[in-house]
Amino acid sequence: MTKTRKTYRLGIDCRLAGKDNAGIGRYCENLVRELIKINQEKKFFELVLFFRNLNQAKAVLGSDCYQEPNHYHLSIKLVDIRHYSLKEQVCLPKIYRQAKLDLLHVPHFNIPVFYRHNLIITIHDLLWHEQRGMNVTTLNPPLYYIKHFAYLIVVKQAIQQAKFILVPTHHIKQTVLNYYKQCQDKIVVTREGIADAYQNNLAMLSEQNLAKKRIKKQLVYTGSLYPHKNLLLVFKALKKLPKYQLLLVGSRNVFQTQARKLVARYKVKNQVKFLGYVPDDRLIKIYQESLALVQPSLSEGFGLTGIEAMAAGTLVLASDIPVFREIYQDHAFYFDPKDVTSFLQAINKLELAKRKQLIKNAQNFAKKYRWQDMADLTYRVYVTALKNT
Repeated sequence: MTKTRKTYRLGIDCRLAGKDNAGIGRYCENLVRELIKINQEKKFFELVLFFRNLNQAKAVLGSDCYQEPNHYHLSIKLVDIRHYSLKEQVCLPKIYRQAKLDLLHVPHFNIPVFYRHNLIITIHDLLWHEQRGMNVTTLNPPLYYIKHFAYLIVVKQAIQQAKFILVPTHHIKQTVLNYYKQCQDKIVVTREGIADAYQNNLAMLSEQNLAKKRIKKQLVYTGSLYPHKNLLLVFKALKKLPKYQLLLVGSRNVFQTQARKLVARYKVKNQVKFLGYVPDDRLIKIYQESLALVQPSLSEGFGLTGIEAMAAGTLVLASDIPVFREIYQDHAFYFDPKDVTSFLQAINKLELAKRKQLIKNAQNFAKKYRWQDMADLTYRVYVTALKNT
């Protein structure tokens, strides 16, 4: 008589999934999609996915998964609770307990601290440990300091309680260890990947097609407008690059008012365009027409947009910080993120570079960043966590 293997209930907090939530949203979205594929074959888990609403679930899962969840060994729970809220802390523990989960993955630090069951978290960065003060927030002082204090408590509890802590880079692993030395043995590096649109572009884009693209004197920045993203440096540099345009792509409006004020202050309003959200297929074309993607950040967890830009067929101009050196290696033009002259020198090198060969090399390099690999390693971490229970 064949013994039936137990199927474990794995919960994943998907409330941040989707393009509205920038890098974390893209991580959650691709993780869930790839896990569903893996689990269809291995059938080790019954996936329980917690979304905020129907539209979010459909956008992330696609119509097939959403309409026939049983076929994909999953169930969908709608939990309209905003992240980083008091309600998240008060209501989610009961919701998770009612779901009778064997394991919960919160793909961020924001665990409900009163949920004391098997848990895995993802720490994308510890930015708010390193960047503090009123210049990094749009909140009033009392509310900011209350929320920052709560943040420190939640992160500490998450680190202590998690069976495993997933991080995107070795740099972030070391950052976590700098603050929480006791978690050495439970950190796993799971590198991020590029979306299907970029993988398809890698397969389709020939050298001949790339050579036909007319390169404009424009730079692209994709991401949020927080102060640590260091766009101030680029605005200052544009004053000395009057023929250049800067295209700002991103779904988040936080700090946009401040960014527009800086653009006006440095009198580069005619050189900067705020495009808002741009779908991948259009963004790929923008990348291909641009001199480079610019990544001037002072602090980053991974730098996924740089890998996507390489895959799309453009060059990358990046601040010389450890995480970019780890992820981009020799496939970026680096500059001192606190020195406008260094940035201008990097632009000059870009203009003189043998573009065709550099792009070809970078595209081959970008192929190794796959969401499938990230999800496969994550799946194995789940299994290990349960076997060690």
